[in-house]
Amino acid sequence: MLNYSTLSKKPAHFRTFSGLEITEFDTLNIAIKEKYPAFEHKRLQRQDQKRKIGAGHPFILPLTDRLLMLLIYYHMYPSSTLLGYLFCVSQTSVLKSIKKLEPLVSEVLPLPKLEHDKIRKLQTVDEVEAIFPGFRAFLDATEQEIPRPHGKRMRKTHYSGKRKKHTVKTQLTVNKDGLIVHKTVHVSGSMHDYKLYKHSHPHLPSNVWLDLDLGYLGIKDDYPELNCALPFKKKNPGRGKIGAKSEELSSEQKAFNKGLVSERVIVEHTNSRVKKFRIFGDEFRNSLWRYDVVTGIVCGLINFRISGKLII
Repeated sequence: MLNYSTLSKKPAHFRTFSGLEITEFDTLNIAIKEKYPAFEHKRLQRQDQKRKIGAGHPFILPLTDRLLMLLIYYHMYPSSTLLGYLFCVSQTSVLKSIKKLEPLVSEVLPLPKLEHDKIRKLQTVDEVEAIFPGFRAFLDATEQEIPRPHGKRMRKTHYSGKRKKHTVKTQLTVNKDGLIVHKTVHVSGSMHDYKLYKHSHPHLPSNVWLDLDLGYLGIKDDYPELNCALPFKKKNPGRGKIGAKSEELSSEQKAFNKGLVSERVIVEHTNSRVKKFRIFGDEFRNSLWRYDVVTGIVCGLINFRISGKLII
């Protein structure tokens, strides 16, 4: 049987299974245990409660093992049947435990939404620099494959010509340390990155520069007040000029592009970090209405690993 007491004896395996170090898990576990009585009381006192309080089967696993099971599910993304076999519980118990624990985990973790709310309250230059070292932010979009939709209309809207698959797209904004300060809700994979920015984008202080890639060409015209950096692009010679080559960039422009790419690598590293949680990297097998909750928790786990802080 897989449980905390067994897995914690092998720190390397614990990190591989859960995505957290043992010390990080213990910190998260203590915070959840402190909030759990009030959370469970509120859950049982909800208005749509149909049965008496205390009715139904109690959880088979202790809270620590249920939290470990949730992290293993997020990091390794096994089937609920396999996870139930490992923890010696039924498939229904696995799904029930994870679903009922997700809201509490969301309350404890530093989710991107909470980080973005802090940004709106910034007033002094020192406060801005504390969240944005060097007054820089980096933005990029990432896609995740989903199963082929049943509806014809959804199959068309969610098909990504870039990935040649049906996908959903999410946009992340990070600071120089890789902390995720903003995450959009998911949209269909066919939506262009810049259109997604117009649909939902972070509200940054005026003295923070936003580094972008060529997918956001035109942003300086539509948002003239935004301080942003875009790489230079070769000019197309135009239609009808067969054999004509694009004009080469100057040495200064090439040097600028190279410097921008080296700085923007932090957002690529963040995309890699979130996708190591395979529920965010593999084909998303859950219902799409849970997508933003699940990916929000993954981003919160990444923020917790970077900052070492929880919402107490």
